[in-house]
Amino acid sequence: MVHLATSIGLLGDDVWIVDSTPVECGRSRETATRSDLAGTAEYGYCASHSRFFWGMRLHLISTLHGMPVAYAVTGAKAGGRATLLAMLDRLPVPVPTGQVIMADKGHNGAWLDDELSDGGVELIRPARKGEAPRPGRQFLKPLGQRIESVFETLKGQLVLEQHGGRTVAGVASRMVRRLLALTAVIWHSHTTGQPALRSLIAHDH
Repeated sequence: MVHLATSIGLLGDDVWIVDSTPVECGRSRETATRSDLAGTAEYGYCASHSRFFWGMRLHLISTLHGMPVAYAVTGAKAGGRATLLAMLDRLPVPVPTGQVIMADKGHNGAWLDDELSDGGVELIRPARKGEAPRPGRQFLKPLGQRIESVFETLKGQLVLEQHGGRTVAGVASRMVRRLLALTAVIWHSHTTGQPALRSLIAHDH
């Protein structure tokens, strides 16, 4: 994915976005106790839909164009802050100095700010209650909608939620397939000059 993003210059976007989305793996109590996913999949909470779910969580760093930069598949309760640092540490290319990463309010904490700042990364996120206004807050709403639209592409056009995985490896591989498909579509659309980079309609044969 990084190779394709680099080949068309999209990895060089000044702003990356990070967020996560639930990957539901079952709804019955029997599934939660007897499934091969038990022990890795777990109960978590989806704030955007105000509901609990049993499964895993897909964390994604993407460019503003929706090109995946890094991903992680974790348990449903995994913290976004530690996962963000782990994804950046595992990137096969250095994170550019001065890179801006936009995140939600779950990516708070002075230690995270310090870790990212030491690596030359600026984190833009909403201020916590009682915290002084943070730089870049005026960009949060318009740009924050970008990552939601990326997840909508994964869910709507690439049926992320109907993954059909029954094992940890099965779920993870299905997540990777969808991310690779999204990457390939963006690469092809950019290379051929298409106006909508993330549209899969022309590839839906």
